[in-house]
Amino acid sequence: MSAIADEIETAPRTASSRPIGLWLLACAAMIFAMAVIGAITRLTESGLSIMEWAPLSGALPPIGDAEWQRLFELYRQIPEYQQENAGMSLEDFKTIFWWEWVHRLWGRLIGVVFALPLFWFLARRRIAPGLTPHLFAMLLLGGLQGALGWYMVASGFADRTDVSQYRLVAHLGLAVAIYGYILWIALRLLDPNPQAGHDPRQGRLRAALVGLLCLAGLTLASGGFVAGLNTGLIYNTFPLMDGRLIPDGYAPLRPFVLNFFETVEAVQFNHRLLAVATLAASVAVWAWSLRLNLSAGARVVLNGLIVVACVQFALGIATLLLVVPVWLGALHQAGALALISVILWSLHRLRAPTARSVPRHAV
Repeated sequence: MSAIADEIETAPRTASSRPIGLWLLACAAMIFAMAVIGAITRLTESGLSIMEWAPLSGALPPIGDAEWQRLFELYRQIPEYQQENAGMSLEDFKTIFWWEWVHRLWGRLIGVVFALPLFWFLARRRIAPGLTPHLFAMLLLGGLQGALGWYMVASGFADRTDVSQYRLVAHLGLAVAIYGYILWIALRLLDPNPQAGHDPRQGRLRAALVGLLCLAGLTLASGGFVAGLNTGLIYNTFPLMDGRLIPDGYAPLRPFVLNFFETVEAVQFNHRLLAVATLAASVAVWAWSLRLNLSAGARVVLNGLIVVACVQFALGIATLLLVVPVWLGALHQAGALALISVILWSLHRLRAPTARSVPRHAV
């Protein structure tokens, strides 16, 4: 992140910095919404309802009874229908179809909202040279994310009644990485020289925030395995699991590491443990920040961090205790991204001005 910031700060600046920053912020907001839509798609078991990869024609909804019957017949050929949804009506199929269709349509819209302004800004020569490689990297990652999404969906067509939890986590992880990348660049463009304060210890606080960001990302990834294995539907008590701190059947697989990804007891326990660790680390970082001489802006963001961390932890417990209602599961996904966002914002606000920084009025 520091290398990215340095490239942007030392690049020649134009009056386009703010429009480009706002455009990227809008793209990040769309990715945030996409993650929530994806969570709903997953929670409603809608992800396997569209069995065709049609990047262009797939943007159009089905028209006519014949087309609906054709799509339904395709779905009836896969294990999910045969083993879990046998006898599903066409109307029920339409319900899950629309969630997956909206999910894919939103992904296409993100691509359009990103690509068209990018080429417009390039044509007008309003992008600083140091920023151009990052924007094309984002575009490439977005295309890769679309392909990875189809690779994930395809894993549920042959021998499974669901998608591979490994591919699900890869798809989620790349989405979060793209979101964080875009958000960080947007923050640097919109506020290139934040005033963090003059406490010499704030560099160590930033290092702690980087560690917290890694921990929050790991917790989010473990949540992907929880979703992929549907482990939130069992052991719906907290803090104990079936009356025990560590449940029976935690590690039946060999090699041992497979249990972290394939044993439901281990996956849920590890997610709980990581969630507690993330909350504890958030409290520790916030408490430490109270002892430092920071700017008012940095203080506000760090106070927001502890609020978001506590709310997200509460959402996680409520989601578990209520056996994962769709609306609450989606809120929990949003909370995870909100926590990632506020950590990134905190890191941005705590970045001390350097000799390489340029005046705010130049881009």
